[in-house]
Amino acid sequence: MDADEIRRLKPELTSYLHEFDACFSRRDTRAHLPTYVEGQLSELPAKSCEPMALAAGVAPRTLQEFLAQHRWDEDAVRRRLQEIVLRDHAGPHSIGLIDETSDVKKGDKTPGVQRQYCGCVGKQENGIVTVHLGYATGDFHALVDGELFLPESWSEDRQRCRAAGIPEDMVYRSKWKIALELCDRAAAHGVMFDWLTFDEGYGGKPLFLQGLDGRKQRFVAEVPTTFSCWTDRPRVTERPFRRGGRGRPRKVPRLVAAASAPQSVQDLAENWPELRDQAWTRYYVKDGEKGPLVWEAKHARIVMKNDDGLPGIELHLLVARNALNHDEVKYFISNALSDTTIETLLLVAFSRWRVERCFRDQKQEIGLDQWEGRCYLGLKRHLILSCVSYLFLARCRERLRGKKSGGHGLPSPRRRRRAAAELAA
Repeated sequence: MDADEIRRLKPELTSYLHEFDACFSRRDTRAHLPTYVEGQLSELPAKSCEPMALAAGVAPRTLQEFLAQHRWDEDAVRRRLQEIVLRDHAGPHSIGLIDETSDVKKGDKTPGVQRQYCGCVGKQENGIVTVHLGYATGDFHALVDGELFLPESWSEDRQRCRAAGIPEDMVYRSKWKIALELCDRAAAHGVMFDWLTFDEGYGGKPLFLQGLDGRKQRFVAEVPTTFSCWTDRPRVTERPFRRGGRGRPRKVPRLVAAASAPQSVQDLAENWPELRDQAWTRYYVKDGEKGPLVWEAKHARIVMKNDDGLPGIELHLLVARNALNHDEVKYFISNALSDTTIETLLLVAFSRWRVERCFRDQKQEIGLDQWEGRCYLGLKRHLILSCVSYLFLARCRERLRGKKSGGHGLPSPRRRRRAAAELAA
């Protein structure tokens, strides 16, 4: 977006940013919001505070203080953002998107920085990781929340946390726990999802899946090949067991002695007759950048192994392989109603490209990965304002297309309806 385009959109942008006026108690502080957002929407090659401030004719120190020191309610900005998404872009078949992204950083002062796996470079690197929640319906998609992943090394060093402005009550949490917090925060603001989807990094966590199912949230999750389950629910007993009458009795509840051992989804696909002998069914999923995306799938019902080793919720299991490359195999599970169609589950599962597109656009167009600072509050506000800027772009794109958000035929998890995906001949 060049300067001329920004000028043409200026009245629309001004009206949009006025939606956040109540989040700023002081007029002079509120005046920095359009400076920051316009900087993120501009064609500047670098979109940290200093170049954005210089381009706007503002002292860099002033914009840095706006982000990290000035008093304004960043939580209210996030809440207002989600209210706007719900008011103007909610669709009847919404999909929540959970994923994480990373940014490589130098030094050891950036909040949460340490040597860890960074997906942006595909290897261990010195950087930070943030967990995000996206919203998608029809042709619309945007990120609506994000939070820093605080490593254990930081959590255990409270002096280091205090130096970075990290609150005392913010401690190490697994990424899946952060994801649950983001979902709960959105739900508190009225943002509900018909479906939730995420990759195997989250799908392989039974406690996360149990948490979503306990919240009555339907999901379609990719899981690792080692994900454990049973083909039939094994018997569980409350009766104590003491071998030979000596020693400490086993914990209860427990599996009965004759219960079968759980198996991995890969083992089931290769050896369980119900899946092994089942014919592959071909499905057209969507049009990709290189042509139609066609996958073949098999389906069965399984029982998940909980984190305590006991049988958990009953799930759909989808084994899917790329029709053009049979070596590319994915495993998906879902707690959807038993009569939900395979087309529907595949459509939800392959909607995850939207959050990856959000990350790519926010990094390339907004400057999500160009934040520079040593204060957690500045990072938190940067994540929120990046969502504000990206939502404006998403709104403009939707308006210029002249289309209303639709569901692509995707049914609600509580109501059957034919999905848009067609069975390929």
